[in-house]
Amino acid sequence: MSFTKPNLAESLPDADFEADIEYVDDGVDDGDAATASAPIVLQLTPDVCGTRLDKVVSSLVPQYSRSRIQQWIEAGHVTVDGKPGTTKMTTYGDETVIVLPQPAPDEQAFKAEDMPLDVVYEDAAIIVINKPAGLVVHPAAGNWSGTLLNGLLFRWPALVGVPRAGIVHRLDKDTSGLMVVAKTLEAQTDLVRQLQARTVKRQYLALVWGSPQLNGTVDSAMARHPRDRIKMAVSDSLIAKPAITHYQRLATGLLDGRPVSLMGCRLETGRTHQIRVHMQSLGFSLVGDALYGKQHLMPAFPRQALQASRLGLIHPTSGKPCEWFAPLPDDFAALLARAGISAPLSVPE
Repeated sequence: MSFTKPNLAESLPDADFEADIEYVDDGVDDGDAATASAPIVLQLTPDVCGTRLDKVVSSLVPQYSRSRIQQWIEAGHVTVDGKPGTTKMTTYGDETVIVLPQPAPDEQAFKAEDMPLDVVYEDAAIIVINKPAGLVVHPAAGNWSGTLLNGLLFRWPALVGVPRAGIVHRLDKDTSGLMVVAKTLEAQTDLVRQLQARTVKRQYLALVWGSPQLNGTVDSAMARHPRDRIKMAVSDSLIAKPAITHYQRLATGLLDGRPVSLMGCRLETGRTHQIRVHMQSLGFSLVGDALYGKQHLMPAFPRQALQASRLGLIHPTSGKPCEWFAPLPDDFAALLARAGISAPLSVPE
């Protein structure tokens, strides 16, 4: 891994980042800021006779959401006359119900956790991390712990005073490569402005099925998929956001007897899953992409073959251009070797 300072007269191309810089809440139950506390004892009365247990408890303990109470019942944290209750059981109105409140999963979100981090560069203002595939960047539903944010808070406790522990952009869980993290609020504000102004340079390497043309540009707006909310899609709807991807074919090979191509991608915009969606829209899905790829080809690689290999930005304190490169991780390099492709030493402009 290397850190270089290019010629100060050299301007950085437009930003390219894999996910929107605007973070989206993933839907946490309201009223769930609970911590484990003393048992709540409820003596039911005849007026609730014939009502489902979850409805009764929800009405008597309104500080917790009904969905959370249902989870507690299903997990055995609500007893009726000393026996575990069930969500749909009918009450008679003379039972003693004991509720054991449990902490909400999202309370783990901003706890420090010790984990190995590949730090490429660090100074008083920023940290550059080489994120491995499989690491979630920011806590969200289904991943309230074990994220990069948790690891950052352990290694740099002062980041607790910076929104989102200094994270200004994200990579997908199964995308590897370079990310920048701000150590101060001032640096974070500056980096967010650079991302919005597209003066951050981030370039990717992607292995796709097939043989795209040597170079080109995809200028296709994107929005949430109309039927599958997990996915993004090329769209002409009024809510679709502009999305532009420049690509260049770097090498070709064969993987499991099928043609593949190593692509260099540069983004002018940063929509969620942009590279994956744009390449798929051309008919060249990423190798290993279980969400947008060809399902019958999944055994070839256990994740999408996508690496954020080059990062360039204006240092928020010195004002000087800085640039970093990350070598391909071992699994990606082995995949290229299987395809008969030599791993590039750097990503071309």
